Amino acid sequence: MEAAHQPWPALGSLLVRDGLLSEEDLESALALQRESGKRLGEILIERGDVTRTQLARTLAEQVEMPLVELEESDIDSEAAMLLPEELARRYRALPVGFLPDDSLLVAVADPTNVLHWDELRLALGQPIRFGVAAPDAIDAAIAFVHQESLDLVDAEEAQTGIETGIVDMHAADGDTPAVALVNKTIQRALTLGASDIHFTPQLRALEVRARVDGVVRQIATIPTSQQAAVASRLKVMGRLDIAERRAPQDGRVAVRTGGHTVDLRIAVLPTKFGEKITLRVLNQASAPRSLSELALAPEVEETIRRAIHQPFGAVITCGPTGSGKTTTLYAALHELNTPERTLMTIEDPVEYLTPGVDQIEVNPRAGLTFARGLRTILRSDPDVILVGEIRDEETAQIAIRAAMTGHLVCSTLHSQNAASAIRRLTDMAVEPGLLAATLTCLVAQRLVRRVCLDCREAHKATKEELAALGRPAARPGRTELMRGSGCSACGGTGYRGRVALFEVLMLTEELRELIAGGASTVEIQRTAVAGGMLPLREDGIRLCLEGITTLSEVHRVVGDGT
Repeated sequence: MEAAHQPWPALGSLLVRDGLLSEEDLESALALQRESGKRLGEILIERGDVTRTQLARTLAEQVEMPLVELEESDIDSEAAMLLPEELARRYRALPVGFLPDDSLLVAVADPTNVLHWDELRLALGQPIRFGVAAPDAIDAAIAFVHQESLDLVDAEEAQTGIETGIVDMHAADGDTPAVALVNKTIQRALTLGASDIHFTPQLRALEVRARVDGVVRQIATIPTSQQAAVASRLKVMGRLDIAERRAPQDGRVAVRTGGHTVDLRIAVLPTKFGEKITLRVLNQASAPRSLSELALAPEVEETIRRAIHQPFGAVITCGPTGSGKTTTLYAALHELNTPERTLMTIEDPVEYLTPGVDQIEVNPRAGLTFARGLRTILRSDPDVILVGEIRDEETAQIAIRAAMTGHLVCSTLHSQNAASAIRRLTDMAVEPGLLAATLTCLVAQRLVRRVCLDCREAHKATKEELAALGRPAARPGRTELMRGSGCSACGGTGYRGRVALFEVLMLTEELRELIAGGASTVEIQRTAVAGGMLPLREDGIRLCLEGITTLSEVHRVVGDGT
């Protein structure tokens, strides 16, 4: 390792030896250092005693590292781009090229900061050797490298909708133990079909769990000795601040595995035992191409299709996070995506890249919120607008008014069921009369696990199961249900994949009058069911009778109906 045999010779004595500084100048500079706490080199440059280049050359000799002359033509842009611009500026460091032994030469302004060495090794994830360069030369080189790449980055982001810098999960050459461990863990979770990956610090270990088909399972246990390195690697991947350990952070990264690219959203949250890091998996290749792919009951599919083909109004999907609301809206959007229509979306994040649709991603730091973006969209002549989520009063009011003025607006909302979405919107200060006039259809949904096709087996329904199915008068042993026995394909769970339960409330004149009059959620729900709406639990029973899922799974997701 560079400069392993400390202590190094004093910087001041080297400068005096080379005639760059007199003994008197050194003494006065050291006195200023004791008073101000500044670094000696900083004081000497401020006073004009030495130049930055002279100081860099002497520092390189002091710590026995090579001096790096940062000529633009000598910088390997591929190597330089391995370190994100933010980290390059923070550490005043720049990778400049690969050495014959395949290690990476990194120029640094302060070669005495050993903590920066470790953090740069984690950030770059491969063997590196350090050299010394003048601070101003590093600053200029960073500006040159990243400005040169700006046009390419913008073009690629415009095409893909994700930041460039894709991490290859299969890369191995030169990987540090932390990089290899993170790659292996993420690969395993993605192979299982995880929607979320949790790195959770505990007292004696870092537990890794993956949410597969809506249920969390443990997939790895990492020793606490590697916890800091794993956290730093994940934060580097998300272009986050690895030195910040007390505040929440959010980032994103694209990873390549199994021949395709997956977008990961990274959330970092400080906890008692360290930083909990959650990766949300956004697999953009899985968007359904029509409502027919959602396993809807025929009458429900027809109701939704009728709603989305109205020229204006609001179609809103309801449910908790991860219930498939956006997937349903994109299935509808695919059916509406024809050359005769202009379709626009505003989302956080853009979940499914769709040719022919203008897709916008919110960016609060740049002032692009749902509400502000929606206002601009309305001036862009859209026919159909997809709003990723109605989460505040301003967005709710703009979206509902857009639906009233000749646009078809599709959006998502967090609510328990279709009827309770009315109360959620009125709580956001949307007038009941306006809701009654603009809402076309409310779709509540949940996701349940499918019975594994590789190990599914039939069994006769018991008396208790018949009662739960709403068929207490039927004879036990006459009705056939399906369950999974557990196999390698499903990891022994008996389930593989998920399907949605739907509850579709189509607005009728009677329901519009109730909404305008401020009727309760219970009254709206009762009237909708009396008019033919199939509640979530009843749709779950339909899927049980069709052999797609099980009663225990429906009960887990929507309760027992009591």
